[in-house]
Amino acid sequence: MADQNMYGLVMQDSLATTAEGQFAPVKFSKRGDAIIIDWYTQMAIEGRSFNVRAGTITTPIVGDVVITDSAAEMCADAPTALTTIMPCYLNIGIRLGTGTLHEYAAKSVGAISTAGTAFVPLNNLQGGSASVATARAQTAGAVSVAAELATTTRRHWNAANPVAVGAGNTLTVFEWKPKAPPVLVGPACFYVQIAATTTGPSYYANFDFIELLTTAIS
Repeated sequence: MADQNMYGLVMQDSLATTAEGQFAPVKFSKRGDAIIIDWYTQMAIEGRSFNVRAGTITTPIVGDVVITDSAAEMCADAPTALTTIMPCYLNIGIRLGTGTLHEYAAKSVGAISTAGTAFVPLNNLQGGSASVATARAQTAGAVSVAAELATTTRRHWNAANPVAVGAGNTLTVFEWKPKAPPVLVGPACFYVQIAATTTGPSYYANFDFIELLTTAIS
């Protein structure tokens, strides 16, 4: 039999989770093997994984008309140095790809956003605690973020299409699953830009991020 008397001390390493700093039993399989799960699943189980979305089942968001400096569609902010966020997944589904010169990008900068409709991040643990990080989502590039500079703005992902998108002629779902997610120590902002010339594409989008106490990663 597995030794059911083995315990480990769990230290405080998140901003919202309260059941920490306590002893917890180590989990074993029926064979007595220690159970180890992937880190992202563990973060979700502990209530540290959050979701930000744009668009509903009946109302897609319409993107910007050309990518514009300081203009984003959605973002998440780590408000202070106490908070660290790690964007780890992005999904964009294009519903109507009109216009030309489509450009989509995910970037981050060391300053929080300054305008746009607030969105309360959804905990990926049903009933989990609220995040300390804040978020925004608004149509047509109405989320205002710091100006892009090669010396301060990190580009994490991008996609582009140089011609008008014909029905059935191109991929309309885009995903970003980083091998090494950016680690954004606050104040910081992760943001997404979606745009085309002439007419902005209509779309649904969402991204996930992990939130941790900054001292837990140092």
